[in-house]
Amino acid sequence: MKEFEFTLKFALEDTSVDASSYIDALGEAGCDDALIGVGQKGRIGLNFCREGDTAMQAIISALKDVYSVIPNARLIEAAPDLVGISDIAGILAVSRQNIRKIVQVNIETFPPPLHEGKSAIYHLFNVLDWFKDKRAIEPALIEVARMNMQVNIAKENAKSEPEVQTEIHSVFA
Repeated sequence: MKEFEFTLKFALEDTSVDASSYIDALGEAGCDDALIGVGQKGRIGLNFCREGDTAMQAIISALKDVYSVIPNARLIEAAPDLVGISDIAGILAVSRQNIRKIVQVNIETFPPPLHEGKSAIYHLFNVLDWFKDKRAIEPALIEVARMNMQVNIAKENAKSEPEVQTEIHSVFA
């Protein structure tokens, strides 16, 4: 078994409920491998260090554990996934300027951002996958980033209308 570190952030359906009231039940449900944050009203975050054969197994089991206690919680984000230049620099232990230069010099091959504006937002997996032959990156981090990207995409995709999904998929097929 490997250890996987990841964070799951949730919005509570009933914001009047004190999120700290879930802490003991989450521990009993199997989330005793997570640091639980309840600092923002109506939100709860769990920073896991979970063992599993794969990141998918670890993350899915964590999601199931949380939903067994808080079935109406809404997943906001599985992290790490969505990152900016500063986040990438921190993960790779280089300067922000270094990453910005790498992006500019490799504009043809560097993964395109999900959002480009004052700050660009990337899927961490795409960035790590691009860097993996250029520098040593922990395989578990790549695996977690890949899985979190899939979780976040699936979460958002579930909101789209089936006929829209079909039409969009036909464009990219």
